[in-house]
Amino acid sequence: MSHKRTEISILIESESERENVLIQGWVRTRRDSKDFFFLELNDGSCLKNLQVVVKREISEFETLKSIRTGSSVSVVGNLVASQGKGQKWEVLAKKVELLGDSPENYPLQKKRHSLEFMREISHLRPRANMFGAVFRIRSRLSFAIHRYFQENGFFYVNTPIITASDCEGAGDLFKVTTIDLHEPPRSEDGLIDFAYDFFSQKTYLTVSGQLEGEAFATSLGKIYTFGPTFRAENSNTSRHASEFWMVEPEIAFCDLQQDMDWAESFVKWVTREVLDTCQSDLELFFNFVDKGLEKRLRFVVERPFHRVSYTEAIDILHASGRKWEYPVGWGANLQSEHERYLTEDHFKSPVTVYDYPKEIKPFYMRTNDDEKTVAAMDVLVPSIGEIVGGSQREERLDVLLENMKRHCISEEDYSWYVDLRRFGSVPHAGFGLGFERLLMFITGMGNIRDVIPFARTPGSI
Repeated sequence: MSHKRTEISILIESESERENVLIQGWVRTRRDSKDFFFLELNDGSCLKNLQVVVKREISEFETLKSIRTGSSVSVVGNLVASQGKGQKWEVLAKKVELLGDSPENYPLQKKRHSLEFMREISHLRPRANMFGAVFRIRSRLSFAIHRYFQENGFFYVNTPIITASDCEGAGDLFKVTTIDLHEPPRSEDGLIDFAYDFFSQKTYLTVSGQLEGEAFATSLGKIYTFGPTFRAENSNTSRHASEFWMVEPEIAFCDLQQDMDWAESFVKWVTREVLDTCQSDLELFFNFVDKGLEKRLRFVVERPFHRVSYTEAIDILHASGRKWEYPVGWGANLQSEHERYLTEDHFKSPVTVYDYPKEIKPFYMRTNDDEKTVAAMDVLVPSIGEIVGGSQREERLDVLLENMKRHCISEEDYSWYVDLRRFGSVPHAGFGLGFERLLMFITGMGNIRDVIPFARTPGSI
């Protein structure tokens, strides 16, 4: 009779001994004695390993001496109370099968490896304790995001990855083309003629699903997108990647105040969900990555968010008496050092900053009555700074057209977006959250490259 594999995560939580369990996984370490040897086995289901005791009397004993760190094995045996310290259970092997050998130069030997080295072996690093924990938390966080929106009446919408629009107006886009780059078709003025391209015009990888999300919010009421986005921005920092995932809800009949309510509720809820469901994996980060991490996460979950206007925030930064690397002035973007000061030192709580100067914000944000600011907001948290950026969208046709003109955005190219203001326009708002930024905040990892399975950054693919 064939056995069904049981995950190690289930066995280590067992209430009683079990006979004839099947476990399969990768060898973390091996220790030899005269008449038996020990294998530390991990199958990726949890942080902990399960010890396997292989005694000389099993028929394969001599041939199993070739098992090394990194090998994959299949074990049938009895789950029994462990004689060793620090573990409740171990498996007394009846049958061991070597599934996949691993040579002595296996890169992940039992020693401390630098994060830089681990990035060079991104195909193997999920087997390491820290990265296994990162990606299990990533999975759970993704599930929590869907749960939050589904339980609050949002509909999940898949927005295009290939698009003709530049949502942010920044111009840092990856071009998508099937044109032969060696012999491209050219127009009479000598420029490449994109009429011969696959989509008959210039196309790009999306920087945001927001604009398409607005179309669905003004039809279905409350929607969210959660998918990959791309920026061809040559930013070699610990917080930027060329391919990353964005969470973008859009809400009809919603103003800026309600938008801030949703954003703050969302950050609190998903953080609490991970704290409640990923405790064993989080312990690794609490103990070995950032000693203040648990306190900081509880800080965000338990404390109310403070709200302050951009103008008030600038006044607070001026009054701090600090010397800033980036100068503080009305009309300039807040930098990470400014955002962290507001959350960690001044308010000692998460902070939502609202009503930013219109000159530093995109065309789609609603102009306030003062004509100088827009109904935009950023949610700031300790250690990271900005984690959410959002706004009430400009629903007035005449004002939107004026904004587009000021930003040199073609009404013809965005005719479908303008139509949303022509046909039953409503107040609406939304926000965007970088999924990897949120994961960095929750794990305390300092580099975005370490929370993405395969990081895409300038000069690296």
